[in-house]
Amino acid sequence: QVQLVESGGGLVQTGDSLRLSCATSGRTMSTYTMGWFRQAPGKEREFVASISRLSGVIHYADSVKGRFTISRDNDKNVVYLQMNTLKPEDTAVYYCAASQSSDFRSASSYDYWGQGTQVTVSS
Repeated sequence: QVQLVESGGGLVQTGDSLRLSCATSGRTMSTYTMGWFRQAPGKEREFVASISRLSGVIHYADSVKGRFTISRDNDKNVVYLQMNTLKPEDTAVYYCAASQSSDFRSASSYDYWGQGTQVTVSS
């Protein structure tokens, strides 16, 4: 059993930065691949980034490459998403998720989800 709680969202302007945090509890976080997904109103939940158990393998959606950075601190049981050069199209609810599957891009492969944190980027 794993519990995940996201924080750090807010209202920012185009070009600003935010850092999202995902605090975990329960099972040791280091046993899971961790991912970030986002969902805008009326849109499907989409993959943003993932990081493997020991941080050796990282993937990003093409839309965020070069702007977002995912990282994890297994000792603190926290996963981060540093978001730079934010754009209005980044506006969404961002969800942290934990997976024991190798299919990192598919939401169905993730076993546990946080409640989400809202990120709004104004023009």
